[in-house]
Amino acid sequence: MTNPGADDRGRKNERRAAARDKARELREQQRKQERRNRLLLQGGIGVGILAVAAIIFLVLSSSITRPAAGPLNMQSDGIIIGKDLKAVRTPAIPVNGKPVATVRNKKSSVVSIRIYLDYFCPVCNQFETANKTQLTSWLKKGAATLEIHPIALLDRSSLGTQYSTRAANAAACVANYAPDDYWAFTQEMYVRQPTEGTVGLSDAQILAVMSAAKVHDLSQITPCVKKQRFKAWVGDATTRAENGPLPDSTAKSVLGTPTVIVDGVEYPITTTDVSSASAFAAFVEQTAGAGFNGSAPASTPKPTPSPTPTVAG
Repeated sequence: MTNPGADDRGRKNERRAAARDKARELREQQRKQERRNRLLLQGGIGVGILAVAAIIFLVLSSSITRPAAGPLNMQSDGIIIGKDLKAVRTPAIPVNGKPVATVRNKKSSVVSIRIYLDYFCPVCNQFETANKTQLTSWLKKGAATLEIHPIALLDRSSLGTQYSTRAANAAACVANYAPDDYWAFTQEMYVRQPTEGTVGLSDAQILAVMSAAKVHDLSQITPCVKKQRFKAWVGDATTRAENGPLPDSTAKSVLGTPTVIVDGVEYPITTTDVSSASAFAAFVEQTAGAGFNGSAPASTPKPTPSPTPTVAG
């Protein structure tokens, strides 16, 4: 005979056991889900960290200027223009190398003129405009050599376009590929000099300047300008000029542009009318001595108030 009470208790025990098993199963599923979520979260954080690290690396890599060789024919950080306006050929400064200073022949009657300039500098323009005729004459006849050092002091004045650096890089491209056109390029750059405090010339406009100056090998120069091949060199050369010492010079470093050195003696721009060709000619003749084979300029531009050179910094 069946005991109804015992049957009920058995069914209740089975239901409780089933409920416990179900609860245990749910807890196990919950634990597995939580474990998966933790792994996914940790993986997501790891991927995020790697992505951020990659972005930081790319930013830092793009902002670091890697060492690079300098331009050909500027082993001293400057290019030497000599007789008949021809450039003296020299090797490039190698990667991580240092410039080799030009050794002046102190017994020679040929006067050595060196100028540190910024193509954005209006005072440099005044000096070049006043003296280009007599400098061209001295260079053609071999009475003088002119060593031009393009540097970049006025990037801050070009509204973020780094015009001084881009102009100096373009000059380096000319020195590298068409050195005999360097003097014509420099004159044309000052003829078309933009106003300080503007964006300066674009790369396309700089290339147009080269075309107007009849610079050769523009097919090779164009990518050199656009890719700023010698940007690292421009920065290094500018730092060297600002920090000094300047070789064979009474000036210890470049404090502003133009800095002009004649046979090792600095031309006092701040106390001399920078627009007076006759004043500069007199200084050259006095410094070089009786052996100088130059001649007085045919005409002297109308004097203007003496400006202060562009100050580095």
